[in-house]
Amino acid sequence: MIQDQANDARIAPWQGRIDSEEAGNSRRWHQVVRPVAEAEQPGRALVGFCSDAGVARNKGRVGASEGPLAMRRQLANLAYHLEAPLFDAGDVVCEGDALEDAQQAFAERVTGLLDQGHRVIGLGGGHEIAFASFSGLFEHARRQARPPRIGILNLDAHLDLRNAERASSGTPFRQCAELCEREGVEFRYTCLGVSQTGNTEALFERAKALGVEWVLDDACRSIASPEVKGALDRLMARVDMVYLTICLDTLPGWIAPGVSAPAARGIELAFVEDVIDYLAARTALPMVDVAELNPSLDTESRTARVAARLVERLAR
Repeated sequence: MIQDQANDARIAPWQGRIDSEEAGNSRRWHQVVRPVAEAEQPGRALVGFCSDAGVARNKGRVGASEGPLAMRRQLANLAYHLEAPLFDAGDVVCEGDALEDAQQAFAERVTGLLDQGHRVIGLGGGHEIAFASFSGLFEHARRQARPPRIGILNLDAHLDLRNAERASSGTPFRQCAELCEREGVEFRYTCLGVSQTGNTEALFERAKALGVEWVLDDACRSIASPEVKGALDRLMARVDMVYLTICLDTLPGWIAPGVSAPAARGIELAFVEDVIDYLAARTALPMVDVAELNPSLDTESRTARVAARLVERLAR
């Protein structure tokens, strides 16, 4: 189900402080964002994926369906430093267990926004958003003259390559691999911040079989390290664009407690930001998303604030 942000009660988050006494530019996000239907030129388009179904199927702690709302609340009061217009394209809401329908609807929304020239930022929701985001980007890219060469960069404690009968928050990149196989294109997937103890040997073996490259969390200390920089450079050398997805459980649990599976170690926020900047300076990032925000498990909105900071950086 798709909800139109302009005609929905969830528009409420777009309100906040107004610094009317300032003489210069004092705009904040809530003063700039407009419904995407009013877009006269391409810009940054936010679209939420309100889903708990994938986390529930993966036997995780539910509550991520409220993640997009919590992100917007934190984004609303941020100072506006973008050079492009900002639009809200509403939410795709997963009703009950209808995950596959919601993923298809989100993918179609993403494809449409990309076709209109927007850069799309997905707000999650469980990490099942990843298959929907990639599918939407793939459909947009396949309309080009040659087969799409899309790289996936996942910042995540988990490889999310599970072998299961039904889609979940643990299966999205296996599903991406299957989509690539059906379409006869190479599957190019790199994951940074992987927890050795959070992934079974079977998952690492599947990653090897699929040609996945990963870097463990304890090696993700600096963007300049040969292991990290090499992994990023090798991915970008093989593709025309990168789909960047950030699972908030890649951050330390004390920084991002509001996720289904908080990390005992994780990777630092500064490292995540450095990766965003490194990619943005070197390759196209038409589709990005931030996933797994669970407000019901958050403390003092710490995770939501971090998520908003990442979304702002991705938009900028």
